[in-house]
Amino acid sequence: MDFWLFRVSMSLILLAAGGLVVFIVKQQKPVFTWSLRLLWIGYICLTFLLLFQYRQMGVAPALTFRTALVFFAWAVLGAYLFLYLKFKLMILGSFIASLAAVLLILSLFITAPEITIHPALKNPWLSLHILTSVLGNGMLSVTFIAALMYLIQERQIKHKQFGSLYKRLPSLETLDNISQYSLIFGFSLLTIGMITGSIYAQSALGTYWQWDSKEVWTLIVWLIYAVLLHERFAVGLRGRKAAWLSILAFLFLIFSFIGVNFWFSDYHRFEKLLRPHLP
Repeated sequence: MDFWLFRVSMSLILLAAGGLVVFIVKQQKPVFTWSLRLLWIGYICLTFLLLFQYRQMGVAPALTFRTALVFFAWAVLGAYLFLYLKFKLMILGSFIASLAAVLLILSLFITAPEITIHPALKNPWLSLHILTSVLGNGMLSVTFIAALMYLIQERQIKHKQFGSLYKRLPSLETLDNISQYSLIFGFSLLTIGMITGSIYAQSALGTYWQWDSKEVWTLIVWLIYAVLLHERFAVGLRGRKAAWLSILAFLFLIFSFIGVNFWFSDYHRFEKLLRPHLP
């Protein structure tokens, strides 16, 4: 069942991503409308897949790099669909759906190891930690993409290039608002993820903090986003500087998600999650 659901959801999301790219070129509203419908159906199918896997495993399905990519794609799409309800920004979907499609395609090329779930992993605090952390990453991905779009649009205005690309991209004010809105939600979810992770560590390992590389890098990422949030609200940081800081913060986030998990972390490494040294 999970194989069938994955294929269906990925196919729908790929079709939606293709349609949204066509929308950028053609600027035809019906193309966007049908692409958005496909995206919603694909997202719902992907949600059912994750729920099915959660029921099978007893823990949020993100213990391998392959499933983590699928979970990340789901979170990115969820962040966009949530924000679309408020901002109705169509062109952002072209970038988000393409990113989700790339993540799903990459997951196909990763060998899935045989999974043996340690009883200590079947803890609701761990599932809540994974869910909020990945949802936070999804929201902060939108912050990153909105920042990129801001810099592109700013460059168009600076060089007085008022062609087709300029007309297709949203205004600088709209992009800055989306970046700030997604930052607030993303940072809040990331904070909840850190708290629930500490609670799980205390219950499973007997300590709230292990000084594991993943924990240290997550704290670094959190501090960078905390600075960005402080600068935005306390200092009034906007525009180009805020966009560049958002991009820098996201690069650290991606490194903590991929690089640290593979090369530096101890008990957070994907393969060690399947054979944990837990009491």
